[in-house]
Amino acid sequence: MEPEPPAPARPRAVTALAPRRPELRARHGAVASTHWLASGAGMAMLERGGNAFDAAAATGFVLQVVEPHMNGLGGEAPILLWSAERERVEVVCGQGPAPAGATTAHFRELGLDLIPYNGLLATCVPAAFGAWLHMLAVHGRLELDEILEPAIAYARDGFPVSQGLHDVIATVAELFRLHWPTSARRWLPDGSPPPVGSILRSSQLAATYQALVDAGRGAPTRAARIEAARRAFYEGFVAEEIDRFVQSPVMDGSGRTHSGVLTGEDLARFAVAVEEPLTIDYAGVTVCKPATWTQGLVLLQQLALLARTDIAQVPRDSGRFAHLVVEAAKLAFADREAWYGDPAFVDVPVDDLLSPAYSAQRARLIGEQASFELRPGAPGGRRPRLPDEIDGVADRAGPGVGEPTAAERAARTLTPPGDTVHLDAADRWGNVVAATPSGGWLQSSPTIPALGFCLGSRAQMFWLGEGLPGSLAPGKRPRSTLSPSLALRDGRPWLAFGTPGGDFQDQWSLVFLLTLLHHEPDAQAAIDAATFHTLHAPSSFYPRRSVPGRIHVEGHTAEEAVADLRARGHDVVVDEPWSQGQLSAVGVDPASGWLRAAANPRGGQGHAVGR
Repeated sequence: MEPEPPAPARPRAVTALAPRRPELRARHGAVASTHWLASGAGMAMLERGGNAFDAAAATGFVLQVVEPHMNGLGGEAPILLWSAERERVEVVCGQGPAPAGATTAHFRELGLDLIPYNGLLATCVPAAFGAWLHMLAVHGRLELDEILEPAIAYARDGFPVSQGLHDVIATVAELFRLHWPTSARRWLPDGSPPPVGSILRSSQLAATYQALVDAGRGAPTRAARIEAARRAFYEGFVAEEIDRFVQSPVMDGSGRTHSGVLTGEDLARFAVAVEEPLTIDYAGVTVCKPATWTQGLVLLQQLALLARTDIAQVPRDSGRFAHLVVEAAKLAFADREAWYGDPAFVDVPVDDLLSPAYSAQRARLIGEQASFELRPGAPGGRRPRLPDEIDGVADRAGPGVGEPTAAERAARTLTPPGDTVHLDAADRWGNVVAATPSGGWLQSSPTIPALGFCLGSRAQMFWLGEGLPGSLAPGKRPRSTLSPSLALRDGRPWLAFGTPGGDFQDQWSLVFLLTLLHHEPDAQAAIDAATFHTLHAPSSFYPRRSVPGRIHVEGHTAEEAVADLRARGHDVVVDEPWSQGQLSAVGVDPASGWLRAAANPRGGQGHAVGR
């Protein structure tokens, strides 16, 4: 038997900034995520003989515990996966729909023009648990009690409080004390935010996980045990408790109290959908994204536009590189506002939006100076329509919501936006997973005391105007920002990647992918390189503001690039160094079969692990 060849050496591009960490190489398996404890839990599943699907689920459940300000059991989890057995990419729809009672008429009767970003009115059906269980039932190997063991342990025994978690709890402490007493009891031990580094326990959440596992004990098969846990959540004790809890009014971002419309019947009707991805070929890879119930198509549109420029030859650290990327983003995100929506409800012209003729026509709009217009196109000759509210949210001077009342200050200005997590996993058998869980943040709605978690607020992404792709409708999925990515080379998995960041996810992911394909083959170095994003398009989150022409660049961006962007007319804000994005990636070297992994150093929590 010949000895196995070593991992091949990789050519290194010259970059202005060397990576702070190495790109990891592995043969047995690899996991990367936004928190080191979660990545370690995923790797433990691989060491036990589990596969990438087991590892991804274990990672996802631990992230619900240790980053509760970023995601939770009451949120959502879009998943992209490559099954080596089936040899294809699948999308597991981990986005729940609007409840049956979530009608435009109901919100109008309440005097609302936008759906509040917190409280109980913005709740969709929690889909994360169903998505993870579906993936495990179809593709996993390990038992559910093994998968949930790390999450239960961290919830029961505690985990260290991060700076980010402390800061979010401190920001919403007054809201909790004044209006959300169940959250105050849960997140303000001794009446104050837990200090950074202190150990925080989630005993009720641990009990909920354990009860879900126990629901399947005695069932004759692994599949039956997983199904019993699913029923306990969507038809059993979890659904019953949610149904009871949302009937009591709570303060929300409107500055008033409202009860929710989610019911146990909404949960019982929920079924996880599995779909084919949207794809585009670019620079020798096939990039796969979820359908238009996410914003994933916007990354594909940006690639289609940039393929008609000289982006591959433009220096990575130049102002022109950022200019081309940002101008392409402005066009693609304008199309997002005009055309994207749940394809089960909306005829989204995907083929036209990605067609060579349309992309070439739109690419000609990219000039040498910054555009301050929001310019959706007319794919297939269709006439675009933007929400009427967009004209009222553009703000060149920055956000201003008027003088809030005391209640509004507690519910609005004191509540930070939620964030998201990301994870990637790969195993020695060729299976690969990318997932971007979010929602159910501790600041999105009050903690349900009997369950230890809270519900999400993804319905805020619906518009209340009629006849739009993103208009609210019962049973419809909101057009989410959650957007994992999976790229193939020669029809086989090459890279799973993604990042938290709302509207910025498919901006930072694009910059990373372009860097990797055209400039820096080392994934860690590509993550480390200075990045940027634009606020030009309307935010997907309440109150849906935009800042036309605005670019935010990281502080370690070359001064020459910043000067060039300003000369081109961009409104440039230089942020702190190492302040944007939390990218992670796991990939496969097609030639050698070696796995690769990288995670973001920004924030000090992202971690990749492999063996």
